[in-house]
Order: sequence, then structure tokens, then C-alpha cells
Amino acid sequence: MKIIKMLIIGAILIFSSCHDRLEIAPRGVLSENQINSPAEAEGFVIAAYSTLGNDEINRPFNLWPYGNVRADDSYKGGRDPGDGQGFHFIETFTNIRPDMWELDGMWFHLYIGVRRTNDGLRIMDGFTQEEYPEVNIRKAELRFLRAHYYFNLKILFNRIPYIDENVLAEDYKLISNVEYSSEELWQKIADDFEFASQVLPTVQPQIGRATKGAALAYLAKTKLYQAYEQNDNYEVVNINQVQLQQVVEAVDELIALGNYSLEPDFANNFLPGPYENGRESIFAVQYSTNDGVGRGRLNHGAMLTVPQGLGCCDFQKPSQNLVNAYRTDNGGIPLFSTYNQTNVDFGNETIDPRLDHTVARPGVPWKYESNLLITESWSRTPEIYGYYNSLKENISPNDEGFVNVDPFYGNTKARIVLRYADVLLFKAEALIELGRHAEALPIINKIRQRAALSTGRLVNESGASLANYNVAVYSSGVNINWDQDTAREALRFERRLEMAMEGSRYFDLVRWGISGNVMNAYFNVEKSRKPFLQDGNFTPAKHEYLPIPQNQIFWSENRYVQNKGY
Repeated sequence: MKIIKMLIIGAILIFSSCHDRLEIAPRGVLSENQINSPAEAEGFVIAAYSTLGNDEINRPFNLWPYGNVRADDSYKGGRDPGDGQGFHFIETFTNIRPDMWELDGMWFHLYIGVRRTNDGLRIMDGFTQEEYPEVNIRKAELRFLRAHYYFNLKILFNRIPYIDENVLAEDYKLISNVEYSSEELWQKIADDFEFASQVLPTVQPQIGRATKGAALAYLAKTKLYQAYEQNDNYEVVNINQVQLQQVVEAVDELIALGNYSLEPDFANNFLPGPYENGRESIFAVQYSTNDGVGRGRLNHGAMLTVPQGLGCCDFQKPSQNLVNAYRTDNGGIPLFSTYNQTNVDFGNETIDPRLDHTVARPGVPWKYESNLLITESWSRTPEIYGYYNSLKENISPNDEGFVNVDPFYGNTKARIVLRYADVLLFKAEALIELGRHAEALPIINKIRQRAALSTGRLVNESGASLANYNVAVYSSGVNINWDQDTAREALRFERRLEMAMEGSRYFDLVRWGISGNVMNAYFNVEKSRKPFLQDGNFTPAKHEYLPIPQNQIFWSENRYVQNKGY
């Protein structure tokens, strides 16, 4: 049974709007001093999990506007720049303001998750293990969830107030967002994941609960981000070797569990039904339908990205730059420095097959259904945003999990937060920055080999291949000179190809300290292709992070300090 089917229990804890205050207790909810049994305490744990799926079209927890649209991977899409205008501002780095309601909503609802975990942790302290045998596991789950919410807040807003279970809700606004340094914030997040990794079981009885593997994966990710030490201008001034080694150790411990491996076909990660929660999925948010509660628990955060040809609203359109990145030379090697000089010619060039698992294009089947061909009419305003559609998060209209929520369409496919390929690339990146790039080579090659084998579904109705696919493993001294600089370039390119449109690209660029250079180079070329990007311009030492929402500064009675440049 998916845990998400129980999460509706936690819905009674949802606050009514972003204008409410975190210290106001919801109506009809047991207070902490009224909890007398483990069964009642379980409801608070479920409420903390519930926040994972409490997003909506303008507040997507998959972070597509912030990790993909804000990067060089996708355009905002929709009707025009005025449709979802706040996301257009974010895409072009123009007119990003502290009073934007989209940012306030993200901050507020992520902190709802923080408060729920803190409430739950205080409740857990009221039970002994004899009274509540699962109490320590539940504490570890709550600390895992708290760290997850804080991780997203950190990569979005950077300087955030850190509030734990020792702070009562009425005192939340007394905590400054600059009480802790960036390094100290990362360490607090890492401490929660470390605790969870030591206590959580390897396998949980319910799919969707955090496990030891999930905690180790998130610990590795946190330590990797922490390792890139930045100054006040968000420039990387040091890469901490101790923390890089901790990344390697956490990933090695996860691998040793033996519970995870790469899917044999890249496509399996993005298909519904029996493919969900597969061998590569380490932690995923669960959804449902026909569960006895209204329309069920749908993935509202991805609703806007459904192509117009399937309903509405054709947001998150893959960029030409991203599509071009999948070009390969005749030997199957990426065109690292020249990939964007011309647009890909599908009839005459070779490409990495991951393109057609990531980007939908006219003339090819949608989600591997040979009788359901994508046409140009699937794009809402191709004269503005082009003809490519986002594929990974979407499903077939023939799937029972595709649900009409007029005028939108939702789906119930589990949303993977951490998958094994991502974690392997964490280790490869750490090894390269440790100067052990030779050890990173087989890891990257393992992922490239899987890509090469992921062509079985990429055929038309007659069984012919949809493109000339060619991706090769790297062989030092043969098709690549595998020194540290080249290895770093190959790793960063591989992360883009493997993880495209999964919400991580922009945060990778910021972590590496190259977001300004990459985005301004992107705008210099892409604005000639797409006039809506004409004003696009990234300001270093400002645009790496979002502004602290003005509503939150007001709520804190000006204790919060605004981010640099806003």
C-alpha cells in the first residue's frame, strides 16, 4: 500500500492560505498535549509526509521553474510571456522582486513541512520505545523529511532561518535567517540525514517512507553541495576535500546495501504503473487516484507541463540548447564545446538516445506508443516557444493515472526525488574533484553504457529506429584525454544529459560557481532564436538565489536580512 493513500489524514493540518501565520493552530486538530497513543502520534508523521505532495501548479515542488526554466534546459512555455509572468521573470532574470507571490508561496509551504516535522519530533519525545516500538524510526523519518524541506529552501533562498523542534511555533518569527552561516546551515541539514541514515531500516513496510538508502543518498548530495565553499559573491573559493570524501563514503555505503541499481532501460524511470518505485528509485513522492477521496492524490506540480495536444497547458518547453546538447560525433562522443553552433539535424546526425526519452518532438511516438504520434499542433504557441514538449514527468493519456481536472490534467506517477544514476554521479564528481578522476571513469561509463542500451522503445510503428542513435563509453587515450579538467567537463556534461528536466540543472550551475557564465552565454545565442529572451541577463552575486519574500520579512518584524542585490 502506498503511503500517499494515507496522507489525506494529514490534510487537516494544511493552512488555509499563504497569508496565515505558522503559529496559528489549525482547527479540528489534536494539540500536542492531547496525544496519548502511538496511533494518534502516527497522524503527525503522516502530516509531515503529506507536505511532500501539497504543491500545486504555481508552487511545484519538483522545482521545474527554478531548476529547469531558470537554467538553459527549458523555456517557460504556456500561452506567452504574460502567462505565468512570474516564471517569465525568473526565466530571464528580469524584474525578480521580493514581493512575488510565487516565491512567498514556496517559502511558506516548505516551512509548513518544517513545522510539521518539528511538531512530530516533540510528540515522539513523549513516548518510550516500550510504549511505541517504532518511535525511533519515526524520529528518523521526521528528521529526514525536515532535512529535505530545508535542503530545498537552502538551494532556493540560501540564507534561511533554521528552526528545530526546540522552538515553539509562536517563537518561529524570532529566529533570524542570518543566525547561521551557509556552512553551518549545510551542516545542520547533513546532521539530520546522518541521524536518519543510522536509524532508518533498509526496507520500509510501506512504499514512500524514507529508508536508510534514501538518507545516505541525501547525505551524499548535501555534503557535495556543502563542499563547494562560496564567498559573499557566491563565487567558489574552495572545494572541501574532507566533505568530498564523505560524499564518496556515503555513496559507497548505499551501494553496499545492494538494494539499488540502474534500470536496464533509461525509459523505465519515467513510466507509470509497474515501473514506479523500481530498482533505480531511492526516494519518491507517491500519488494515487480512485482511492476513495475525491479525485485522489494527483501530482498537481506537473499539471502545467502537459502538452496542449493532450489537454493543457504546455509549460516547460525544452530549449533548443538542450536538444543540441544530445548531438554526438561519429564516434558517439558529445560535442562538448561545439554542440550549440548549429541545430541538430535528426536526419543526418547521430544523437544520444536519452534525447528521445527526455524531449518529445513532432513525428515521433508519445511515451513509446507507436499509434500516438506527436504533431506540431501539440504545441500551444510554437511561434514563441517552439515544437518541443517535456516528456519525463508526463504519461500517456491512455493510462488510468491520467486524470482530467478541468482545465488541467494530472497524473499519479510517482515523482522520483533521488535516483541511483544521480547518486552515482555525485560520487564521480567527488572523485574528480579529489584528483581521483581515473576512478570516476568507470562510473560515468556505466551510465553511458545504459544510455547506449536504451533504444529498444525508440522505434516507430514499423519497428524502425526514430533516429541515428550513437553514444559510446569513454576510453582514455583513444576517444578522450582523461585528465582532471576533461573529466570535470565530461562529468558536468553527463549530469546534464542524464538529469535534464528533472529540476537540478540550475542548482548544479550555482554549486559549481558557473551559473553567470553559462546563463549569459546561453542568452547571447538563444535570444537570436527566441525573441522573448531578448532581455535575458544574469547578474552575478545576485541572481544565484531568489530574494527572501517580502511577506516573510514583514512577518519576522524585519529580523530577516534580504539576499544580496535585491
